[in-house]
Amino acid sequence: MRRGIAASALVASLALAATACGGSDSDSKSDGPVTITWWDTSNATNEAPTYKALVAQFEAANKNIKVKYVNVPFDQAQNKFDTAAGSKGAPDVLRSEVGWTPAFAKKSYFLPLDGTDALTDQAKFQPNLIKQAQYEGKTYGVPFVTDTLALVYNKALFKKAGITEAPKTWDELKADAAKVKAKAGVDGYWGSTQAYYAQTFLYGEGTDTVDAAAKKITVDSAAAKKAYGTWLSTFSGKGLHKADTTADAYAHIQDAFVNGKVAAIIQGPWEITNFYKGSAFTDKSNLGIATVPAGSTGKAGAPTGGHNLSVYAGSDKAHQAAALKLVQFMTSAKSQETIALKNSTLPTRSDAYTAQVKADPGIAGYQGVLAAAQPRPALPEYSSLWGPLDTELPKIAGGKESLDKGLSNAEVAITKLVPDFSK
Repeated sequence: MRRGIAASALVASLALAATACGGSDSDSKSDGPVTITWWDTSNATNEAPTYKALVAQFEAANKNIKVKYVNVPFDQAQNKFDTAAGSKGAPDVLRSEVGWTPAFAKKSYFLPLDGTDALTDQAKFQPNLIKQAQYEGKTYGVPFVTDTLALVYNKALFKKAGITEAPKTWDELKADAAKVKAKAGVDGYWGSTQAYYAQTFLYGEGTDTVDAAAKKITVDSAAAKKAYGTWLSTFSGKGLHKADTTADAYAHIQDAFVNGKVAAIIQGPWEITNFYKGSAFTDKSNLGIATVPAGSTGKAGAPTGGHNLSVYAGSDKAHQAAALKLVQFMTSAKSQETIALKNSTLPTRSDAYTAQVKADPGIAGYQGVLAAAQPRPALPEYSSLWGPLDTELPKIAGGKESLDKGLSNAEVAITKLVPDFSK
């Protein structure tokens, strides 16, 4: 799950207005190449250059297709695509976060891809990722990159504290944090107040914000309260960094980890390249990656994130055909291997995990924790359910609100998002 990319709202809006072309023939002639637009939501600095290079390769191999590549800030893309698609001006291809798929599919903004060129190699993709790209029995995206959360840690600091293996439970993590503080002089763990990161605690108690199958809101259930109680306990104690409730908390946590000022955090593979830029990981082998600690159920779980490539249903047939070819090319084994090697992101298909790809300790480490990744339910509103929690959790962690009050408030807000769900 990629975090926001800083950009000028004015510049971004002008760029998007100038490049959205879905459903229009104005940018192509009947006897000339078809020009399609791709909105890519990857990191503009670390990842976009790789995609631009692949687009150039695609154009060289497909002389009748031109691609307008536009890098769109991730934190703006969902709303911008929603607006553009509603007015028939969306891009032909979107790098869509997996949680957006059911919402846009429900609105008929995405083209069903079953039986098209884009899904020719469907059997090569991880089945749970294909499932996550589906809505009501149809597939609306091709898995492009995948991710999940893991406990990442500084092996040197753990060794200095006499810790020989990663903690398997939250109690073990808290005990290890105290050892790190005592022996290495830095905090052992710094947790996040963001709802997405707190999801691991819910899975550890065998619950979620909602039970989609039973159409029931469970964010204020006994199991959820236990989960969030454990989450809250990680901000207080020896070697546990206090909660950062500022707007720049994500950057603060990341900076502290990559520079050896904290021994462990929960983080996703989208930060692998940035880990290696830090002073603590000039030696890549110092990066430890382990499954997130388990809850009282004894099981560990982390959310499955990542992105699909989806095709705009409002484009005409010529643009859709060209878009399907681009999606097929970008999600091929060769392209995914290239992306993994250049960007240190996780491929979505088995044949892209070549020996060279797995030589990257970050990719190999995250591949090893994918078994604990849990796919999201095909609920259009699911991703929006973290919104109320992103409002309440910082208040709880910052001591401005009790756990009971915060979860009660979140339940009320979630009820408005899924009004047909019971409590």
